[in-house]
Order: sequence, then C-alpha cells, then structure tokens
Amino acid sequence: MSMQPSALKRLAARLPFFYGWVIIAVGFVTVALGVSARTAFSLMFPPIVDEFGWDRGLAAGAFSFGFLVSAVLSPIIGRLMDRRGPRFVIEIGVAVTAAGLVGAVLIAAPWQLYLTLGLLVGTGANFMSYSVHSQFLPNWFVRRRALAIGIAFSGVGAGGMVILPWLQTIILHEGWRTACWMLGVVTIVVLAPINLLVRKSPEDIGLLPDGERVAAGGARKKPANVVDAEWAAVDWTVARAIRTARFWWIAASFFCGGYIWYAVQVHQTKYLVEIGFAPMEAAWSLGAVAMASIPGQIALGALSDRIGREIVWALCCAGFAICYAALLLLAAQPSHPLLWVMVLSQGLLGYAFTAIMGPAVAEIFEGRHFGAVFSLLMVSLIFGGALGPLVTGLLYDWTGNYRIAFGLGVALSVVCAGALWLAAPRKVRVVAGSL
Repeated sequence: MSMQPSALKRLAARLPFFYGWVIIAVGFVTVALGVSARTAFSLMFPPIVDEFGWDRGLAAGAFSFGFLVSAVLSPIIGRLMDRRGPRFVIEIGVAVTAAGLVGAVLIAAPWQLYLTLGLLVGTGANFMSYSVHSQFLPNWFVRRRALAIGIAFSGVGAGGMVILPWLQTIILHEGWRTACWMLGVVTIVVLAPINLLVRKSPEDIGLLPDGERVAAGGARKKPANVVDAEWAAVDWTVARAIRTARFWWIAASFFCGGYIWYAVQVHQTKYLVEIGFAPMEAAWSLGAVAMASIPGQIALGALSDRIGREIVWALCCAGFAICYAALLLLAAQPSHPLLWVMVLSQGLLGYAFTAIMGPAVAEIFEGRHFGAVFSLLMVSLIFGGALGPLVTGLLYDWTGNYRIAFGLGVALSVVCAGALWLAAPRKVRVVAGSL
C-alpha cells in the first residue's frame, strides 16, 4: 500500500524532530568514545607512574598540557565551526585522538607521554566532545534544549560504564599499551563513519528545530521567552560579549567547573588504591560515576528546562562539593557506603552540568556569533580543567597527601555555583517550563 500524500506531509513536518534525534544519537556515541579516551588517562596514570617512577605532578602534567593546548585551540574550533561545520571539526578530532592512542604504545620518556596521551588525545577529544557539541546541538532543539543535550552527553556515562572497566581489564591482563592501541582502533572505526551524518543546524537541510513548520510568508514565530528585550536584540559578537560582566561571571564559573571536574577525575583512581581499595574496584568506581551520570544528565537537564539553569547548576556544584568531602572522609575511614556517596554525588549531580553549559550561554548570548562566544568561554573551562589535575598533583607532592587539594575543590565548587547565579541567564530568557 502506498503512503497517502497527507501522511507524507505529516512525516515531512516531523523530519526536524526525527533527524534531530539522529544527531543526538551520533553525539551520544561520539562523546561516549571521545570523553572515555580522555578519561582513560586516569586508568593509565597508575601503571605509567609505577613503570617509569615519574613524579605524579610530572605525569599528571601531561593531561594538563593537553588541556592547555585545547584552551588555545578553542577559538580556532569556533571559527572552523562557523566556516566548515561540526562534521569537519569532529572528524579531525577522531583522527587526532586515534593517532594519540595508537602512538602511546611507543612511550618511553615524559615528552612522548605529553605528545600522545597529553597533546593528541587531549586536543582531539576537545574537537569531538562537549565543546563542539554544545555549539550545534542547541540549534536542533529549543523547547527541550537541555534535555536533548543531556541525552546526548549521557553517552559519557554509557561509555564510562562499558569502556573504562573493559580498559582496566586489558590493563591488568595485557598492559596499558595494549589498552591504548585497542581504544585507538575502536575510535577511528566507529566514529569516522557515523559523524558523516552530522549537520550544524536543521536549516542546513531545509528543516526547522522542534518539528516546527515555517509560518506563512516564511517568518518564524517570535520567541516568547525573552525577558530583557533590549539585551536579546543585541548582535552579540565576541568583542561586545567580553565587555559585559555576564561574560566574565560565566568564564569564572566555567573555570571553577573545569577545575573541580578534572582534578578529581584524574587523581581519583590512584587515591582510592592508596587508601585501601583494590585496583579493579577503583576502576569500577570511575565507571560507576559515569554510569550515574546517565540519569543525572537527562533528569537534571530536563529539570533545568523547567525551573531554570542557575538552580540546577548549583545542584551540580553541590554534587562536586559532596564528592570532595567524601574523598577526604574516606582517607580516615575507607568504607563502601562512603564510596557510594562519592560516586553518586559526582556522577548523578556533578556531571549534569555538561547538559546546562550550552543552554545557559545560549540564553544570554544567542545569535549568529554564538559559536565564537561559546568557544572563547570554553577556553576558561578547559584552562580550569588543565590546572585542576596539575595543581592537585603538585599539592600532593608538596604535602604528601590530598587534604589541601580536596579542600580547595570544595571551595571552588561554591564559587562555581555563585558565579553562574550572578551571570543570571534567567534575566535574559526564561526556560520553556517557566512560560
């Protein structure tokens, strides 16, 4: 039976919705592998330190080095996104990340660690993870923007749940070099083909976000969520954005967020082993954090679409504060219930801020230069992510323990929450649930 014309029209009207979910699915898989490739440094870190006898600050500095270079490249990513689109940028990331992982099997000196697992994997992952996806996923969904991004970014949790324990098993039985090589091959074979489907916006293929139809005369319905019409009417270029206090409050919040996120991620596995947990158990906890992030990113992303970005961002920051406090208490009395507190607060609450980064910035600086503005703000987050592991390692080398380093994590969690509240995206555009 052939499909009736009216049915074809209804299907065509829903194409933005369906293709938007294809974009989300591709993003889910891409961030799952891309972020896991970067996170795997935490698993490679203990055997590399043990094999070569390098100081922790030196070894952890490779991760930080990759992040610092990523910070420098972020504005370039924004320009490439504007000129060539996300498909081109992501495919570069896939190739560079795979090259870094495969090249890591040759590590014999610190500079090789910095080049492969630091520079190539760190920058390659940046080309295909949160920074890039946060620039084009908001284009596909408006009413449920954070929910859509939360679903895509929950791929990080799925990847961590599957990939990290798999890598740890390989490390224990065949060594960290084999683990790097195998992950590099999987990255190129899986991600290179599926990212050919990616488009920057539904308009690129003649569609509209959220399944909307074009209004009569080709005009789109005026957004009803604008609170500050004067602010929203500005064509926010980078030059204009950086002259506002809101830009710098977001930058401060992103810096603190990157710091608290990656400081614990890199040092968590080694720390847990040192205080009495088995290596496989420590690796499992890292995977469990990623697993807990799946419902966290989806649920809190959806919640932020209803009650606002600032409140949910504060919940995410509270999750990291609780995580650091639990790690401090674990040193005094290792216990599995406290380990679960650390895992759930970090994954269920903390990781959810990835679903809110793009929407929060879009609500303040939405416009044709959004990619360039967001990329510049990501420099701050990446710079924080670079300093977090490095400073944490140096503080450990200096004091012989993690007490000061983890205490600093608690303090920066508070600053992170307060800074976004002062940026106040709610005062420019309210979320759909508030209409």
